[in-house]
Amino acid sequence: MNANDTLTRVRVWDPLVRLFHWALVLCIALNLFVLEDGDTPHRWTGYIATSLIALRIVWGFVGSRHARFSDFWPTRQRLLAHWQRMKTGEPDPHPGHNPAGALMMLALMALVLGLGISGYMMGTDAFWGEEWLEDTHGFIANSLMALAGVHILAALLMSHIEGVNLPRAMVTGVKVYQRRQR
Repeated sequence: MNANDTLTRVRVWDPLVRLFHWALVLCIALNLFVLEDGDTPHRWTGYIATSLIALRIVWGFVGSRHARFSDFWPTRQRLLAHWQRMKTGEPDPHPGHNPAGALMMLALMALVLGLGISGYMMGTDAFWGEEWLEDTHGFIANSLMALAGVHILAALLMSHIEGVNLPRAMVTGVKVYQRRQR
């Protein structure tokens, strides 16, 4: 940064959004890499993750400005405008989620819900031992792992492109934009 550069700070993520994000990351990491499939801690961690998604859905309607779905819902028009700007190399800053990030967030939330529902079903008498359900649960888990990897890479790439440290913003709640002066 040189002396002529300016920094703009924008408060974006409220404490509930940040707590939700990192608690969900912890739940997913525990269930995918640490806890034994099907054991009680694995199931309860899945129930917590599913409850976090339910809380985030509610917060998407009543939460702070940038937490609300209306602020970032990925409409066709928003997605096309975002892709056009990205293709031409124009900056496309969004205080909250950009349209592609919003689409990713919704996909990740849907996968976690699918895992919660299929995991719960596997523990019921009606579906106990059903191989198709176990396969479905495993497929959703693998899909979640793949999309989470894409999400991380995209956050790092967009941080570079936009000059905003997105992972830090998800910790502090503040996006810091660096504007280079010529």
